[in-house]
Amino acid sequence: MKQERELTVVDSPEFADQAGGEAKIDASTELPAPPAGEDLASPTAPASQAAPAARSESERLKAERDQLLDRLARLQADFENARKRAERERAEFREFVAGGVVEQFLPVLDNFELALKSKGSEKQLRSGVALIVKQMEEVLEKMQVTAVATVGESFDPRIHEALGTVERDDVPDQHVAEEIRRGYRMRERLLRPALVRVAHNAKQVQE
Repeated sequence: MKQERELTVVDSPEFADQAGGEAKIDASTELPAPPAGEDLASPTAPASQAAPAARSESERLKAERDQLLDRLARLQADFENARKRAERERAEFREFVAGGVVEQFLPVLDNFELALKSKGSEKQLRSGVALIVKQMEEVLEKMQVTAVATVGESFDPRIHEALGTVERDDVPDQHVAEEIRRGYRMRERLLRPALVRVAHNAKQVQE
């Protein structure tokens, strides 16, 4: 009879409240179900707020990307236009410089044509050609173009091109004995080397 009363206390929460004791819930006792539409394990309110924020961040990043791509395309177009403009300006400058050079040689060409039309003697023709050569040298001098020194100078492979050697005892050994083709330089720049023959002074070598 005593055992039956203890079981009744365990199974009756109302009796525990009246007696001032603690009611014990059996493992088989069912808990009340949560309200409909509410998930206790995963709250829906924070998730519903995070989705719009993620979409907004994605749209912002896409907008920034589009702006950067547009800026890059504009910079590439500006660079290509600048490159083409620089090439065009260089070509125009070269044409301008070439035109100035040609303009200075036109009088020389006129004199050559007059010499060809001349019916004078051979001596007169040679004299006329000599004057034309002098005129051309004056034009080159204005352009700061000078001839490379050759005969009597020590052979210098930087400005002289040796065609061969020649036996000479009146010219120092390894000095230029003959000029075959004149060389020219513009200021410090060598336009073409002088073609020469170099002296071989056997007497000087033996001494």
